[in-house]
Amino acid sequence: MPLHRLLRSLRRRVPLWAVLPVLAAGTLEVLLHVASWSVPVPATERDAPFFPPGCREPDLAQARANAAFVMLARNSERRQARATVRSIERQFNAWYGYPIVFLNDEEWDPAFVRELNETAGGKAVFEVIPRDVWSFPDWVDPDAARRSIRAQGETGLQHAGQEGPQLAFRDARGPVPYPPVPSIRVVRCCRAVVAGGNRQTRNVFANGSLLSPPRSKFYQLPALQKYKWYWRLEPDVEFLCAVTYDPFVEMERRGKVYGFTIALWELGDSCPSLFREAADWMDARGVRPTALWRAAVSASWAPWPLRGWLMSLLAHRDARGDAWSLCHYWSNFEIADMDFFRSREYQAFFEYLDRKGGFYFERWGDAAVHSLAVAMYADPAQVHYFEDIGYRHDHLYQCPANAPGEAAQLRGSEVLARGEREPRWTAEEPGGIGCRCECDRSKGTRNHPEYCLDKLKQPNTRKRRWITWPLRLVWR
Repeated sequence: MPLHRLLRSLRRRVPLWAVLPVLAAGTLEVLLHVASWSVPVPATERDAPFFPPGCREPDLAQARANAAFVMLARNSERRQARATVRSIERQFNAWYGYPIVFLNDEEWDPAFVRELNETAGGKAVFEVIPRDVWSFPDWVDPDAARRSIRAQGETGLQHAGQEGPQLAFRDARGPVPYPPVPSIRVVRCCRAVVAGGNRQTRNVFANGSLLSPPRSKFYQLPALQKYKWYWRLEPDVEFLCAVTYDPFVEMERRGKVYGFTIALWELGDSCPSLFREAADWMDARGVRPTALWRAAVSASWAPWPLRGWLMSLLAHRDARGDAWSLCHYWSNFEIADMDFFRSREYQAFFEYLDRKGGFYFERWGDAAVHSLAVAMYADPAQVHYFEDIGYRHDHLYQCPANAPGEAAQLRGSEVLARGEREPRWTAEEPGGIGCRCECDRSKGTRNHPEYCLDKLKQPNTRKRRWITWPLRLVWR
């Protein structure tokens, strides 16, 4: 029977009064489902900057935290690494003197060691990552993994086609050329980082921000074992404001475990199954969605049972058909408590992901894994947005306006005069919070879309940007 005749027949046989209640019930069910994923509005603002706007005299006598900077770098990145260290020394570490741990998968070039020792104000440590940390585990077929890496490279996916440790660490940089036959080192290292980094290098940081499970326990490297906190650095990044307080000390004092500056969309093709695996892990272990998890999810507007039958078959969906927004913390800047990644819960979660093979056959990286783990196991009050820190990496940056007034900028401070900062900072603006920031104000406070930042901040703020609703509706 032709479709139009079937519809006409149904219209005759099914009265409108019988259809309307079904439609109403279906609509109500969808609205209740979406409402069940709403992020509770806190009674007060829960994540303000640690101090009032502007500068403060660095407390040179204050006890330091058990912390270090950590940078994964290649020997060939000597110039870029020096630029980063110069920047963080000038804007923060000249006052606080924290050590910097450099990680490499190869023996260090003596020239790199010499020049970075000269540049770092505090102690510099140069560690070589053991090969067994970033090599393929025995449950992965290396040939199949190589074919997957090669296939990703042929699609043009950013950082695909690579296999080594260092590359894995930086999934946020610009495209990195890959060889016709990818080097397995990139893929292996990635896992090591996620277990702590980029494709294989991305893994190095996913496994516990330098922390990983048995095969890639970066937190057990001799150079990192003794530290509780780390501040991740990348070659060729720039710090744009003076950081006159100690973020490590303040995070510890206020019970924080994770701090970030930028939130962005993940590349969807790089990790199509990651969210489903993470959601399945939660379901299997009875982990209840936190406010942070709700903020990362976009509830499906499809009616039941289509949500579970059809929507759940799509990438980035859980078994109920709800979607990951792909919003995540950009992990090339992160200040974190390594004990969070050393925890039994995180290590078990990473082991589970590692066995699923996505670090090898897709391109799961540390930014996405860390973000989902924080959303899963951290309380919103334990996450801090460093809106007062100016930061640039590659083409993305945030740079707050300077707080107005001589008192706010401490113009007469002899301590802050170190590094000839005074002639360089940009104009002050009403409502600014920065300390001696050196920004291009024509470009605004940040040059990345604010949708993900607003979405992931929801558990800690009463502010809701209703203009983001259309984007949420389109995605769902």
